[in-house]
Amino acid sequence: MADRNTGKLPYPKAVGFIVTNEFCERFSYYGMRTILSLYLRDKLGYGDDNATVIYHVFTMFAYFFPLLGAMIADGWLGRFRTIFYLSLVYATGSVLISVAAMPPVQLPQLEFTIIALFLIAFGTGGIKPCVSAFGGDQFKLPEQERYLGYFFSLFYFAINAGSLISTFLTPILRADVHCFGENDCYSLAFGVPGVLMIVSIIFFVAGKRLYVTKTPTGNVLAKVSKCIGHAIVKSCKSKDKREHWLDRADDKFDTNLIEDIKALLRVLVLFIPLPVFWALFDQQGSRWTFQADRMEQDIGSWTLKADQMQVLNPLLILVFIPLFEVAIYPFLTWCKLIKKPLHKMIWGGILAAFAFVISGIVELQLLPTYGTPVAEGLAQLRLYNGQNCNYTLNFTLDNKTESFMIGPLGYYEKLDISAHDFVELPYSLRGERNSDCENSEFNGTFDLKENIANSFFVLNESLRGFEDNNDKAIDGVNIRFLSNVISPVSINIESNKGNKTKMTLNSSNMSQIHLSKGTYNILVGDVEILTGYSLKAGAVYTFNLYETNNGSYLINPIMITPANSVHILWLVPQYVVMTMGEVMFSVTGLEFSFTQAPATMKSVLTSVWLLTVAFGNLIVVLIVEGKFLDAQWKEFFLFAGLMMLDMFIFTSMAFRYKYVEYKSSTEELAVEEIKLPDKQIKET
Repeated sequence: MADRNTGKLPYPKAVGFIVTNEFCERFSYYGMRTILSLYLRDKLGYGDDNATVIYHVFTMFAYFFPLLGAMIADGWLGRFRTIFYLSLVYATGSVLISVAAMPPVQLPQLEFTIIALFLIAFGTGGIKPCVSAFGGDQFKLPEQERYLGYFFSLFYFAINAGSLISTFLTPILRADVHCFGENDCYSLAFGVPGVLMIVSIIFFVAGKRLYVTKTPTGNVLAKVSKCIGHAIVKSCKSKDKREHWLDRADDKFDTNLIEDIKALLRVLVLFIPLPVFWALFDQQGSRWTFQADRMEQDIGSWTLKADQMQVLNPLLILVFIPLFEVAIYPFLTWCKLIKKPLHKMIWGGILAAFAFVISGIVELQLLPTYGTPVAEGLAQLRLYNGQNCNYTLNFTLDNKTESFMIGPLGYYEKLDISAHDFVELPYSLRGERNSDCENSEFNGTFDLKENIANSFFVLNESLRGFEDNNDKAIDGVNIRFLSNVISPVSINIESNKGNKTKMTLNSSNMSQIHLSKGTYNILVGDVEILTGYSLKAGAVYTFNLYETNNGSYLINPIMITPANSVHILWLVPQYVVMTMGEVMFSVTGLEFSFTQAPATMKSVLTSVWLLTVAFGNLIVVLIVEGKFLDAQWKEFFLFAGLMMLDMFIFTSMAFRYKYVEYKSSTEELAVEEIKLPDKQIKET
């Protein structure tokens, strides 16, 4: 016993290479995933729903492939070669997604991005169950059991440190660096994680001569599957009564294996409700990121980017784990709210549901800032007055005549006109008497398309129609110039600080353009006509420009979609509550599972645990693809309700579960088989 406590054997130097490899790999994975949902939406043109689906399909595969990785390592290549070969696949995907994001390369961006994501998911998923177990292989047990505990603590720290740094840094590279003439630099933001993945391989290979490598001992998962399959077939064919249906496999499989599988299945039954938790948890990188992107992000002179909010999770994890162990768990035990490990998981699931209730409430507060997006069954009408005089608009809708006054360089909008494919709206538009427009009159029909923001610009002798885009601006502002000028002129948009020209366009250009938020001066030619105008994040503006008869210019900024006004820090409570739920649900669940499963079944258990994460992401995909909810806040409350229902089912299962204890000597024999997933490693 003295030898085990003092650890006379030297600490394995190979561990340093493995821990560094894990830090770099986790930096690469979380850095890429942090910005992925925004890239899918803003660069590949997907809507929020489709970007969410692709994000969660990718995550689903990343947690499905550990099954394949475990089988390859245990039954064929061994852990070292599995990690090395799949890391090469992983690095290829990381480099490919960065290259595909470079506009000058002109690769088919969508196709190559999907291929890259598949390679990354295969690589990260395949090595996931191998790295920590390979680290465990470096220790001689039981002599270095204490050192093994230190390794897992260090390994856990490397995972969270890589996640923490990359989640904070990658959004900065994305938004604050400009490359290839664009206002962002996704290629660099993907490229740095790609470089870190290559570095991780270099470190891993550098330690090869120091590693203890073990010959594959056979695929335990395959043995379990064959035994269960054989028992099912025998049960269908035989009517012999047995104490347990698995006992029918004793003609082909060892009795000890059958008993271990029985114990394994008792734990796996409790895994059935677990995917719902992961369905909520993994939306931090999709739905919650999109939610953050529609909020005011300035904190003084610093901007907290939407994808940077995800840094709260690893940061709070490092704070909460010791806090729960030292203070919260003892208090809850004293209050008799926790008596068994499964009780912690119940409270963790309830906290996750509460986090989504909070996010739903926040979403309700955000609704007024979204403006009025176009919707099925409706058509929108906007009429911009490009003249320096009043116009009277008359139209008949639903057998009712309505009349409106549109002021000089003003506008009129009606956003809820019922339409099926399109609707014809008879109108008359007359200029004010005793003004420059008194002889200006238009009569006709507005042909309004369903689900379109139909807009018209009043010129001297005509109406110019176009499709507006009043979708909320992302990462800045959207602006459009409508110019009623005598002859074409250049319009310069100049930063108020340093008078640096940000954009120049011709007055005939009516297209919508994207700018960073900030304070700008507007110049027509060299004449400054608008000074120090603040463009606020999330807003959509139309600038109505008019040239008078004496050659001077008038301009009227119109905000057709409100700016972000709810501050991003209002998201902090839901992140705090979700992370508390993760500590109670995820960490406790893994610890419970390892104490309740037989020693020979721990690797199988970890693979199935990771599979629950994959199924959780599948739940998100199915709900989003179902499209049976017409508002994001309803979806948040739906997930909260599902989580509460899920915890009701889990509670009934937990209170019927009979805990078992295994001898510590049996557990010691299987320490080398423990394969711990990310963010859930506990000191052995």
